[in-house]
Amino acid sequence: MQYLGIIPARYASSRFPGKPLAEICGKPMIQRVYEQASKVLDTVIVATDDQRIYDCVKGFGGKVYMTSSEHRCGTDRICEAYRLYKADLGNQGLNYGDENTVVVNIQGDEPFIQPEQIQAVMDCFPTDIATLAKPYSPQDNLQELLTPNIVKVVFSQQTGEALYFSRSVIPYLRGVEQDEWLRNGQYFSHIGLYAYRADVLMRITQLPQTPLELSESLEQLRWLENGLKIKVAISNTKSIGIDTPEDLQQAIEYFKILNNL
Repeated sequence: MQYLGIIPARYASSRFPGKPLAEICGKPMIQRVYEQASKVLDTVIVATDDQRIYDCVKGFGGKVYMTSSEHRCGTDRICEAYRLYKADLGNQGLNYGDENTVVVNIQGDEPFIQPEQIQAVMDCFPTDIATLAKPYSPQDNLQELLTPNIVKVVFSQQTGEALYFSRSVIPYLRGVEQDEWLRNGQYFSHIGLYAYRADVLMRITQLPQTPLELSESLEQLRWLENGLKIKVAISNTKSIGIDTPEDLQQAIEYFKILNNL
């Protein structure tokens, strides 16, 4: 298998415009993500729709493609970037087989993504799609489990393949008081790191939205409803995404602690 990392990065954001260019201790966030991904992937590409981000990535020596501003989601942007990269290779007389290529989707607002997390989804292949989940512990905050902003996942104990993703708490513990759920059940939060076989990536961007996807606003349910297999790797590292300027300040403090600054 050949592995290719693609980081979708948009400038527009309702809560944090220009987020990929926000500085974390001297480097823009997109560079921090790029450098983390490059620790485990030989080829990393940024897919953007903004000239400022394009110029920033070029400035630190990264590989970047300008993609359409009309994409509905990051998956579509990644697919366009993959096609552009494949066309570039073709122009050089190189062949890139879709069935033997895995595209890893690394979120552009996760500057603390760990190489071992990326490696974990890569190790899931051969499969159609791979993703990551983190187990809850009895000491975790119940409200974090209950919030619909954090997606939960259940998966097969035999195959490790996802059975369902939900914004609701799954499983529901019948006959157990809610404040005892974390001590009596096993729960997993979904971490939005994906890897796709390239031919599967191109297929899923052509699939129409499905009832479950529309109900929960989770595109991975479209993939399950169409019979695709999503293997779930487990990570005990907490995902630290940045959605707001307040999150950025916390991330800067966290970076300083990690690096003894």
